[in-house]
Amino acid sequence: MVAKVKGNTNRKSDKKSNNKIFFIIIGLLSLILIIGGIIIFKKFTIKPIRLCELALIAGLFYENKRLTGDWKTVLKMTLFSFAFSILIFLPGEHESVYNFDKHLENWSYAFTFLFIIISIAFNEDKIIPKLTEGVTLIQSLALIYWAIDFGLAYSSYLIVKILMAIALIFSLYSILNIFANIALSNTNRLILSIWSSIIMLLFAIDNIYGIYQNDQIETVQTFLQGLFIGLQYFLLGVCSIYIVQNFLMIVGFFPGKGTFFNKKYFRNIKKLEDEHISRYSDNQVNKLDGLICLLFTGITFGLNYYFKLLPRNIAIWIVFIVSPYIIFICNYLRKQYINSNQF
Repeated sequence: MVAKVKGNTNRKSDKKSNNKIFFIIIGLLSLILIIGGIIIFKKFTIKPIRLCELALIAGLFYENKRLTGDWKTVLKMTLFSFAFSILIFLPGEHESVYNFDKHLENWSYAFTFLFIIISIAFNEDKIIPKLTEGVTLIQSLALIYWAIDFGLAYSSYLIVKILMAIALIFSLYSILNIFANIALSNTNRLILSIWSSIIMLLFAIDNIYGIYQNDQIETVQTFLQGLFIGLQYFLLGVCSIYIVQNFLMIVGFFPGKGTFFNKKYFRNIKKLEDEHISRYSDNQVNKLDGLICLLFTGITFGLNYYFKLLPRNIAIWIVFIVSPYIIFICNYLRKQYINSNQF
């Protein structure tokens, strides 16, 4: 028994030593890359990767580490992405004059895209977050705010009015789903899950557009401006895996080459429907929690619309992040109040 304990202790200490060596190696490699990057930025006109792209990739690294819990897995994904991204340097079919600068410029996009795809492959079961009525409620309220702030609610184009009417119907449906105690059948969960994916994909497009309207970090005047822009790219990197996953969960409903409404297409649709249904909780959300969401979201978006405190996309993502904590605090205070009155 004692020998077994000693053996386990030795294995743990060996594992810790291996982890230390691994992190030292990663630290040295990172330092070499940073120094090399500074030299390239300072000495050469060719810039293989911009600071904003580094911030985006850092967000990808962070989220993959959070999902896998293992830097070694992240390193494997990085090496795979790097190896395949080198193919971007091959001359194109119609490229008569080889342009190395152009290939180098496109390399960072190829690496980032491959890293996202490989991240999805490695974390397929972890990147489909569970949805609830409360999440869909907040998303629908955010969509209404987004449409009003964007000016779509006042558009004179017929197609925009039709799309707005459809969006309003689904938004009201998701709001009433909480307060009217509508049963969460498989059909309802499928509808709400698809609606959630559409909303998040729309917000992602708006967010990406807003972020890429910023100046490059290298050209801004102050450190705080650069930090603010870098933070936006970092958060985009964190969200990028989920953005692509939502896109795949929507585009999968459309027929493609070789799956034009044939048996394979309908098998794929059934599988995709099951994924949507399984990720949506069948537990009814408490009406009081729904009311807290409604009040907090409505007040926050209303104030931001009137005073223009934050850009539209940032205000929406802040509400998404903060809302669960607001509900937790309100529930905690309510329980404390009930417990104090019992005595």
